[in-house]
Amino acid sequence: MQQALRYTDEKSDKFWRIETAGCELVINWGKTGTTGRYEIKDFDTEDECEKQAFKLVRSKEKKGYTDMQDFDAVHHLYFDTEEYGLHPLTSHPVFRACFSEELYYDCGDEEAPFGSDEGNDTLHFLEESVRKRPKMCVADFPELLIVKEWNLTYLPPEPEQTDDELKTQAAQTYHGLKGDQTLLQTDQVILATVFGQIKIMGKLDGALQVLAFRSLMRMERMYRLLWNWDKEEPPYNISIMRRDLERFVNRDC
Repeated sequence: MQQALRYTDEKSDKFWRIETAGCELVINWGKTGTTGRYEIKDFDTEDECEKQAFKLVRSKEKKGYTDMQDFDAVHHLYFDTEEYGLHPLTSHPVFRACFSEELYYDCGDEEAPFGSDEGNDTLHFLEESVRKRPKMCVADFPELLIVKEWNLTYLPPEPEQTDDELKTQAAQTYHGLKGDQTLLQTDQVILATVFGQIKIMGKLDGALQVLAFRSLMRMERMYRLLWNWDKEEPPYNISIMRRDLERFVNRDC
């Protein structure tokens, strides 16, 4: 089930939306024109979930809510709840379609976009920033977060950088942090911002798109040059993120 309702009178104008997926449902409500609040509920069976969703819709209709035919799911903003964290039902439909691997909803896997401390914090800061400024430019977010919020060094990927130059950079120290960790941190923040923007907004800034593929390439190079990765194929997380980003860019999902 997926339905959006609206209630208007001389004092208020608000929306209420519900969507089910398996044994879970999400409710999203607030003033019309805003993102509103999100709440997820889970049930023992899909049948029970659908029945409860139906009851909730009927309850709203009895209170005067009517079908909101002009609800725009594409331009709506999606935010996770504190209770459930990363979840498909609180992700943009485009993100769900293109990034369905468990990797994107795993907050405990250090190799996942939002699994590391850096990735998780980046998504949190991005969500808070977009809530305050829904039309904000996200292109500079990685640098601003690292430099302004964390007082650390931002080292964007350089496509023309040679292997020797990368090794030299990785051997240096920045703000007390080893160079390879500073490079990895930058790439983690860039990728968390990239996937975070798609997760929240369903779109991606062009400059971030370029940075994303460069960061994935640099991460793979560091695995091979610095961390003794000797397999022909890249590490699984890099392969999955690169594949799914290409599908997203090519609208092949």
